Amino acid sequence: MLPDNFIQCTKTVMDNISDPKITFDSDGICNYYHEYFDKEKKYVKKGVEGQEFFNNKIKQIKKDGKNKDYDCILGLSGGVDSSYLAYIAKKEGLRPLVVHFDNGWNSKLAVKNIENIVSILGFDLYTYVINWEEFKDLQLAYLKASVIDIEVLTDHAIAATLYQLAAKHRINYFLSGYNIVTEAILPEAWVFKKQDSVNIKAIHKMYGEHPLETFPFLTPAKKRYYSLALNIESVPLLNYLDYNKDKVKELLINKLKWVDYGGKHYESVWTRFYQGYILPKKFKVDKRKAHLSTLICSGQITKEQALEELNQPIYDAEQLSIDKEFVMKKLGLTESNFDKLMLLPPREHKEFETEVYSYFDKYPIFRPLRGLYSAIKPKK
Repeated sequence: MLPDNFIQCTKTVMDNISDPKITFDSDGICNYYHEYFDKEKKYVKKGVEGQEFFNNKIKQIKKDGKNKDYDCILGLSGGVDSSYLAYIAKKEGLRPLVVHFDNGWNSKLAVKNIENIVSILGFDLYTYVINWEEFKDLQLAYLKASVIDIEVLTDHAIAATLYQLAAKHRINYFLSGYNIVTEAILPEAWVFKKQDSVNIKAIHKMYGEHPLETFPFLTPAKKRYYSLALNIESVPLLNYLDYNKDKVKELLINKLKWVDYGGKHYESVWTRFYQGYILPKKFKVDKRKAHLSTLICSGQITKEQALEELNQPIYDAEQLSIDKEFVMKKLGLTESNFDKLMLLPPREHKEFETEVYSYFDKYPIFRPLRGLYSAIKPKK
């Protein structure tokens, strides 16, 4: 049942459920709609300009990668964006080191898609397998902390791993699958800063039980070193192409024997369970709204189509039962213990130490600002 104060954007399917920062103008249009077009104007290059920019970037990557084993690095999950990026890299004659991050939650379908892509395209594949006991302990710590963005752990470790490998192989370019036309909209309240190593360590210190000896952290110092000293650049190639999700899926199916997962980032069993069960049940968040709203703004679907999809169950009942049993077993939880964690009141990531807050202790020059930050920082 919808709350009495429910408001939905007149252009997108974004609404005021579990989104304290959403605003609406006099026409009932939400801030995300306007922000989308600001981002599109700033970052997306279309037509002749886009093709020229794309061609120049490809030439630059090839030139700077000459006489190296690889001219770029690409993280491959087996999802639509990264799979298409691999296809583009091959088509343009790039020589990427393809990296897959295995956090223990790959679906069998994801593994098969990755195998097909690498085999057909003829790329070298490096698979980084996370220390499962450490990663499990981190995920359990986040469940106990009752914070919303448990996916921070995977995203952070992927970035750290890619940077480490880029530095090792003297690679100057990441091929990033992030793109405005399918991913621009995402409320701040639903996620947290992916590269905040301080926050991860703070949550683990309070709730973790297993020492973190191998987890690939990307600290502020390492980030500065990688970006400034090694001049490693992230290149969002998909922002310079005509990127239509449905057309790309059809291409991947025909060219790379790719099989659709049925949901954004559902190549991971954990992500499917997190987005399909934990987020809507505990945090009242349906991430489909953000994904579909972005596609509305980019003209790939209509609002009517988005509403029709939202009327469908977020999780197939049979699949949910299978996934929940698998997740409980893999995390070593009883259903009763898991249900207790789900009932814990949600907490802000900022209730724990963050990268910004730690600077006040590390750098004396910023200490005069600490009082101001403390005044606006949520209390534990």
